[in-house]
Amino acid sequence: MVHNNIKITGKVQAVGFRETTKYFADQAGVKGFVRNEADGSVYIEVEAEQWVLESFVEWCNEGPDRAKVEGCEVTVSEELKHFKDFVILKK
Repeated sequence: MVHNNIKITGKVQAVGFRETTKYFADQAGVKGFVRNEADGSVYIEVEAEQWVLESFVEWCNEGPDRAKVEGCEVTVSEELKHFKDFVILKK
């Protein structure tokens, strides 16, 4: 298992990014959360096998149809949080 912190920038709020991310994560078996940030970015923490997360990060670089992803910064963490499912966090 691998833990990734992902920050997505661009036109990624008010385009269904969080909902589509949850759908993709649920289909792929990825656990964690997604939330909008005050600076207009989307922040994601996920855990899964490395090969699954590679596919997930590829998707994050594109996002849903209405999104315009300009940056996708991924940080790998050694610390696992053992998420039970994938949730959308609201502030």
